[in-house]
Amino acid sequence: MTTHPTGMDLLRELGARSIPVVSRGRDFVFAQAISDVVAFLGLDEDVGPELSMPELAAKLDMVLAAAARYVAQVPDDRLGDKLPGRDRAYRVLFHHIFNIADATISAMESGEPVNYEALTAPPPDDMQTVADIVAYGEEVRARVAGWWESGPKPDPVDTYYGPHPLHEIFERTVWHPAQHVRQLMLIHEMLGIETDGPLGDEDFRGLPLPEQVWDG
Repeated sequence: MTTHPTGMDLLRELGARSIPVVSRGRDFVFAQAISDVVAFLGLDEDVGPELSMPELAAKLDMVLAAAARYVAQVPDDRLGDKLPGRDRAYRVLFHHIFNIADATISAMESGEPVNYEALTAPPPDDMQTVADIVAYGEEVRARVAGWWESGPKPDPVDTYYGPHPLHEIFERTVWHPAQHVRQLMLIHEMLGIETDGPLGDEDFRGLPLPEQVWDG
């Protein structure tokens, strides 16, 4: 939809304000949660998280640590470069990788719904260098660790696409940045950079990642 010339207009006509969505006629469901898509299509499938909460916490720490290493390898003068087929600068993507966890945990700690605008917020004006983004990433990683070690968590979690089990929301908070880390490794390839400690299939095992690294 993002590359279709009238795709976003069609979504707005349906009443959808974000992607991805699955539609059938005039009905649609946000495809942020696979369980919602399965219910919408009337499928009899078990789509619950494959990994336990502790396993997901370990994966998220691994993903955020890798993202910080990989961002640190990109020269400052390439932060304005655009992603393949997207009007999105590297700087925006790099911030977004960490902001996914930051915005989600902020919402759960405050009791507010997980908010689409917060999840997709651009980097602040004072975050202009690779060092700035890496410092933010390390702050988020420490914050996630503190949240994980803290007391009881809200369950279910209220989101802009409805309430969902904590386990499901946490899985998304892991696989979403993991997908972008896959993209970051391909950015390295395009820039001729040898990735510091590349993650592979075994590292991502158990996460519901799409086959494609870039949007189709």
